[in-house]
Amino acid sequence: MSEKTHFGYQQVDESQKSEKVAEVFHSVAKKYDIMNDVMSMGIHRVWKQFTFATARIQKGDKVLDIAGGTGDLARGWLKRVGETGEVWLTDINSSMLSVGRDRLLNEGNVIPVAVCDAEKLPFPDNYFDLVSVAFGLRNMTHKDIALKEMYRVLKPGGQLLVLEFSKIYEPLSKPYDFYSFNFLPKFGQLIANDADSYQYLVESIRMHPDQETLKQMMLDAGFDRVDYNNLTAGVAALHKGNKF
Repeated sequence: MSEKTHFGYQQVDESQKSEKVAEVFHSVAKKYDIMNDVMSMGIHRVWKQFTFATARIQKGDKVLDIAGGTGDLARGWLKRVGETGEVWLTDINSSMLSVGRDRLLNEGNVIPVAVCDAEKLPFPDNYFDLVSVAFGLRNMTHKDIALKEMYRVLKPGGQLLVLEFSKIYEPLSKPYDFYSFNFLPKFGQLIANDADSYQYLVESIRMHPDQETLKQMMLDAGFDRVDYNNLTAGVAALHKGNKF
């Protein structure tokens, strides 16, 4: 019998989750960027700039962006590593990846792009100087396996950066929930003609491990000196793990 996992607030067979998540992102891919701006009032761009500033990389380094979707982080990593560096844009969802690839190509950036599952990364051990995943970890069925894969492909001395929605400061939780559950599906309907996908995205944020739980999961996967920064009162958090 198949194990159960959560898809938002629903309980589904593990074998069904990846298919259901895929349906969500095939649906929202073309409107994903504008919806990010609407949902976060543009603040996600500040969070990503903080992620770039935090990264411990230099010219010529190799970077893997997992669940990279429309390419926001990959574009930033390209600027950091320069022409001698190597940046891979990957995502399990072909629709999201196509949007990201086309955006980068339109800007004159030709980089390797691959459809791949974070739980089974098709890369050698000890290859990348930096692995990043932004707003993708919560959609993975087996987060523990994905984190171990990220650890495996990192070089000793490498760094993992996980930018993800997290647990907001408690006094703000009720107004945040009111905004999320009442407005975000409506925005999804108006802008992307898809309220259900944004209902799932709101629920998936609430089901994601909180800051301390994710920190422990990264330690359990083998990372050392894991810490995190709360962003915008904990609406999001940037977790940083090192491989020594």
